[in-house]
Amino acid sequence: MKMNAKLMLSISMIIFGTIGLLSRNIAVSSGELALYRAVLASVLLIVYLLIKNERIHFKEIKKELIFLLLSGMAMGINWILLFEAYKYTTISAATLSYYFAPVLVTVICPFLFREKLTKIQIICFIMSTIGLVLITGIGNVGESGTDLIGILFGLGAAVFYATVILLNKFIKKVEGIHRTLLQFLAAIIILIPYVCFTGGCSLGNLDSKGWICLLVIGLVHTGITYCMYFSALKELKGQETAILSYIDPLVAVLISVVLLGESMTLLQLLGGVFILGFTLWNELSGEK
Repeated sequence: MKMNAKLMLSISMIIFGTIGLLSRNIAVSSGELALYRAVLASVLLIVYLLIKNERIHFKEIKKELIFLLLSGMAMGINWILLFEAYKYTTISAATLSYYFAPVLVTVICPFLFREKLTKIQIICFIMSTIGLVLITGIGNVGESGTDLIGILFGLGAAVFYATVILLNKFIKKVEGIHRTLLQFLAAIIILIPYVCFTGGCSLGNLDSKGWICLLVIGLVHTGITYCMYFSALKELKGQETAILSYIDPLVAVLISVVLLGESMTLLQLLGGVFILGFTLWNELSGEK
């Protein structure tokens, strides 16, 4: 059972790592892509819950609805910024800057929850920050001049993903798929007006390849993979989850460098190692 959970989580992380590649083939705005992703995934999750005959008991969770709403909205903004990051810089740089989110959570938690920062957490924060600086290229960020913009979008996405993580700490009575569905629906609430005011629908611009990639991101990367992800989490310890979660950025970096031929300097590679390595060390030390 545990091996199946590890396999499910590993597959989930591999799938998550390919989202940047697919998003490059979808000729719609980042806001639209985030909206369609949320809609497709929500429909799939609703069908899944109907088949399983599972209901969400709103009376029991009404006190937490505000946190679900806010976290879902933060998730929607997080997706917009991440898809923008993919447009302006390499997939590897966007992904690695996005993985600064756990570092932000570590720093913010002591202020919100009166947790004490340990020496290891302070070291990990400093070294991960140095890693982020190295990824930006220290003043020499790409020939096109847009790489820094992309990295800033990735960092912005990290801020909102950290917000989702922190808000989830206040949600105690809603678990797994139910929580995710409600967050997707909340994301749709904020994404619909955003898309309407920033250009509207442009699905007519999609070719067959774009439609396939859009359906895969919405149904597979978000709907099916989220179900696999949360199912696996129930069976695994925190340490195992933390280690396997780093398959996602590693796959994204490999796709960026090997398949797409996107450049990555030695300093950026070192920066990625700093962010992922020290963030992982922080998570494992906390679990220990």
